[in-house]
Amino acid sequence: MSDIDSQDDSNMSADDAEKPSKDGHIGEQSVSGPGGTPKTSLLEARDPDAFDKPTLITTRSRLAKDFRFRVMCILTACASVLILVFLLGSILGAGIPTLSWTLLTGTPEPEPENAGMWPALMGTLWVCTMCALITLPLGIGTAILIEEFTPRNRIARQVLALIQLNITNLAGVPSVVYGILGLTAFVSMFSLFDNSDNADGPSMEVGAVYYDQFSNVASDPFIDTGDTEAEERYFLFPVETRDAPSTVPKTGMLAYENSEGGLKEVEIIAIDPFADDAPTDADALSRTIDSTSDPGRISEKQWYYLRLPFGRGVVAGALTLMLVILPVIIISTQESLRAVPGTLRAGALGLGATPWQVVWNVTLPSAIPGIMTGSILAMSRAIGETAPILIIAGIVYIRSAPQHLMDDYTVMPLQIYNWTSRPQEEFHNIAAGGIVILLAILLTFNAVAVLIRHRMQNKLN
Repeated sequence: MSDIDSQDDSNMSADDAEKPSKDGHIGEQSVSGPGGTPKTSLLEARDPDAFDKPTLITTRSRLAKDFRFRVMCILTACASVLILVFLLGSILGAGIPTLSWTLLTGTPEPEPENAGMWPALMGTLWVCTMCALITLPLGIGTAILIEEFTPRNRIARQVLALIQLNITNLAGVPSVVYGILGLTAFVSMFSLFDNSDNADGPSMEVGAVYYDQFSNVASDPFIDTGDTEAEERYFLFPVETRDAPSTVPKTGMLAYENSEGGLKEVEIIAIDPFADDAPTDADALSRTIDSTSDPGRISEKQWYYLRLPFGRGVVAGALTLMLVILPVIIISTQESLRAVPGTLRAGALGLGATPWQVVWNVTLPSAIPGIMTGSILAMSRAIGETAPILIIAGIVYIRSAPQHLMDDYTVMPLQIYNWTSRPQEEFHNIAAGGIVILLAILLTFNAVAVLIRHRMQNKLN
């Protein structure tokens, strides 16, 4: 009985504590912590002064802040568009009057009216095409490996995480740093192929034919040929290697001469001008060579010409630009692959497809629109890069387009930079015309890529 009475008393006291008092407040009730120590009471917990009062935002103030934010965004966008319109207007205004067929197909000349940028245009196409062919498969393949084939080994996952961290950091490195890296890694290849016996040329090369070039005596103003007149002619004697001894011409030797149809054989006559008299016949005089003269060593490179180290050729420039845009392509491809729903992968795996079949037939086609967008942005950056190419190729006077992957080259940004650095106002105007041509090429590349992306997206839909 005593236990029941005590339980009823405790229940009654609890009910009394929860009854509201006359002033409308709930009765005070202590809340005990561990060990029976009172923490606080309900009155203290409900006391409005015990906590900071929240700041209430009225509907009018919220709308005002929203209006101010929208106005700020609109003004920022308008300012950006106005700056872009001003820059494009000034470039188009100065460049369109200078556009001509000579500017597009001509070579760099000291006279502004005759100057063109055909070698730079072809150099840009060569470098950017090689850069795309190297970078896109490498970047997309790396992103697929990181996202779709994550290793199960803990050490391998840590290595993969380190690679991912480095890729993210490389995306923010200035392009001039990549130019210095390309100069060391691709142009000289860390000096691994240095050869003291051949300091001026490559250590290894394939696809090059060397000649010793002689001119006839008619082109030498210090040799007396009498009253006989003959045209200047140049003859080529093939040699085995770049470092072969110089050819000593002798009468009756066969040489080659450049003509419209290619190289043709010519039988030459060799004389010592200090001991022998020059022929009086015009044809014989035109084929006569000074046997004591020193020839010039020239080379003819085939389309498949390859050398190590690469030197300052097209391949070195393309590989350097690859370093610039590779992190961008990898990161954009990763984001596109992550956007593909996991249910597509699970469904394909449930039907018995292998992981590679899932990637090739399901994941990659679904991610192509995003991959194309990242590739467009990356290649647009590569076309306009100047700093790395300036370090690799330098500002050189080149009058011909590249003929092979190891040939010297220049690009349109370098040619524009060269024209803008000159004091003549006419060169500044044709530089603006070059910028217009560069923008047209850039927009053409982007339009083709966008068209491909939309066609692929329509097929997927």
